[in-house]
Amino acid sequence: MKKLLAVGLLALAPVTAEAQINAQPGIYIGAGGGADWFIGSNANASTWTGWAVGGKAGYDFVGPRVELEVGYGQVPTSANIPGTAINGKVGQLNAMVNLLYDFMPTSVITPYIGVGAGIAFIDSNTSLGSTQFAYQAMLGVAYNVDESLRFMIEGRYFGTTNPSVDTPFGNVTFQNQNILALAGVTYKFVAPSPAPPAPPAPAVAPPSYMVFFDWDRSNLSAQALNTIKQAAQAFKTKGNARIT
Repeated sequence: MKKLLAVGLLALAPVTAEAQINAQPGIYIGAGGGADWFIGSNANASTWTGWAVGGKAGYDFVGPRVELEVGYGQVPTSANIPGTAINGKVGQLNAMVNLLYDFMPTSVITPYIGVGAGIAFIDSNTSLGSTQFAYQAMLGVAYNVDESLRFMIEGRYFGTTNPSVDTPFGNVTFQNQNILALAGVTYKFVAPSPAPPAPPAPAVAPPSYMVFFDWDRSNLSAQALNTIKQAAQAFKTKGNARIT
């Protein structure tokens, strides 16, 4: 297994080292989803794998990024509290502000990290009735198709302050900590790449003039003198002329 991993990393190295994109700053939008697991929840209730989806909009500074993200998810649970919204599942809606940093932003393969903070609405006595402070940390890898389109996979920790619910036996507070495995896509709006410069115009060959001398004569004929005058005029106006 270790040998296969080493071979895979060696095969990937030339791609990340040589393949480059024309990274540009710009606004981007994105969406994604994946699996959600509760950790550290109340020992009196069991939970299973849930799901989460979300959308975001942000600005890429080519390296640093800032974004606004909205997400919703549900995790199945064995808890079933009559008269409340906790009835075999716990749902939560969140709105987060994230700060992220892309390593090697001009590479096709771009690792990134990020943190975020915001607000979450969690099922309690009513659906999404408990408002809590939310925080998260992200670690992911992106594949840049071009300067606009990006796919990514990401691991995330998401937590909130402890929500509570009123039950017939009193108020119950529970922990809300999550581990998520996500995949997503983003699209960045960037200016089109500049067109390549036009090739230089071919050099214009200088005009050529031929002067004829009469046989066994040293003086020039009227026709030869006229040809020389034309060549001189061409040199003045065009900067070059050729006499043969």
